[in-house]
Amino acid sequence: MAGVALLGLDETASIRGLAGLLGSRSATVGLLAGHWQNDSGATCPDGLTEAEINLAVARAVAYTLRQNGIDVQVLPEYGAQLNGFRAQAFVAIHADSCVDLSGFKIARMTHSDDPEAEDRLVEILYRTYGDATGLAPHRDTITDDMREYHALRRISPSTPGAIIEIGFMGGDRYLLTNEQDLVAVGIANGIMTFLDEPGSAAAGE
Repeated sequence: MAGVALLGLDETASIRGLAGLLGSRSATVGLLAGHWQNDSGATCPDGLTEAEINLAVARAVAYTLRQNGIDVQVLPEYGAQLNGFRAQAFVAIHADSCVDLSGFKIARMTHSDDPEAEDRLVEILYRTYGDATGLAPHRDTITDDMREYHALRRISPSTPGAIIEIGFMGGDRYLLTNEQDLVAVGIANGIMTFLDEPGSAAAGE
């Protein structure tokens, strides 16, 4: 997939609220919208839910990737499609709790079948997400729940996967609710860079 252009921030202003399409087949990229079709996830005192943020961001990332010719599936938290799901990259999208902290974090499975590929995906996402959003990594709050995340255990071992917590719903609320274009760019650019770099399955096609 060589030659895919990364998007500038001004090219994504129209992506908020656009719906991603679901399908039962494998895709080039899988995106999981955390808590979607299961529960609300973290909830702020005024009723803002993690699930609504995660779904809006996942759909925006999917739209951006599709605009670049990449086949994407947006998946719910516990969908049957996760079982053995095969893709060239898989990213689960979550937000952190409604507390007065700021930052993002990314992790892969502790016991990965392809740690080199997954470490590359994680580090690329750290770089592109930080560049797009201006947030700093918050690595010291990575939990075992992230490293052993159920979806990363259910997808095919051949699918490089990661989970990203895109910010805190308290300290990063404005970014997560009013600047979702920046959030989407950070994730989409990371995925496209990963697919386009030597060593990925897509780069050799």
